[in-house]
Amino acid sequence: MSKVWLITGSSSGIGRRMAECALEKGDQVVATLRTPSALADAQARYPPSQLHVVALDVTDSAQIAQAFAEAKRVFGRLDVVFNNAGWGIIGEVESVPEADARRLFDVNFWGTVNVSKEAVRFFREENEPGQGGRLLVVTSSTAVLPCPSIGYYCAAKAGVEAITQVIVAEIEPEWNIQITLLEPGFIRTDLADKATFTATHPAYTKPTNAATAARKYVVDQFNPATAQNVSNLDRVVARMFDASRLDEPPLRLPLGADAVEHVRTQMEMIGYDLKEYKSWSEGLLEK
Repeated sequence: MSKVWLITGSSSGIGRRMAECALEKGDQVVATLRTPSALADAQARYPPSQLHVVALDVTDSAQIAQAFAEAKRVFGRLDVVFNNAGWGIIGEVESVPEADARRLFDVNFWGTVNVSKEAVRFFREENEPGQGGRLLVVTSSTAVLPCPSIGYYCAAKAGVEAITQVIVAEIEPEWNIQITLLEPGFIRTDLADKATFTATHPAYTKPTNAATAARKYVVDQFNPATAQNVSNLDRVVARMFDASRLDEPPLRLPLGADAVEHVRTQMEMIGYDLKEYKSWSEGLLEK
């Protein structure tokens, strides 16, 4: 049976391709984005009975509620919420102005969290009792292993992962809500075109500095001539779509060879510290 999706950040990149993938599979899509005209070509290809476009700025909680209400009005239910909207800042932690970092958190953390909260409420209270729904939250493998030069992006995504894991623990099983964190590695999208680049801080100009090397690596990943181990957008989105159909989906789903390596590296580093300094926690209990 076809599914009804609500997708945030549908103008380009992963969100746009997921909307197209779901439509190609015969599903119905509520595509949300800040500028609806960006989907004019898709609206010309698909009838209103299959594609409904809604203006949404995820930093506005009232607009989030309105988008979900519009989905209910048009299609009567929601089966899958694809929580994807976000953008990036490239620059050392010291070089990023606080105002820009806060703006990123407004979108990548608060916007994502508020969409997730409304998705849970909708699945529980607006769908038929027991129907539930699937919530797919796009984070990043850099939420697990943070990368120099994109620290605020990593921090916001890591915060989303922590909150999402708490939501999973808090919801009741009878609500039948399944949630998965999608953790892709580098994918060739237009993210670099939308990212904010800060000037390099003068203290981080050495060629051997980790932030300097990481900045170059991040930029190179979006250039076909210099990219290495970059996953194909269509293939990654196809796997994300498949995840929406799993009977028992995982909490976390790294996608891409680099994503798997990021998670493995972080697990090994944590495991090493735990083993080496486990004794430091002995004898600390109150008696």
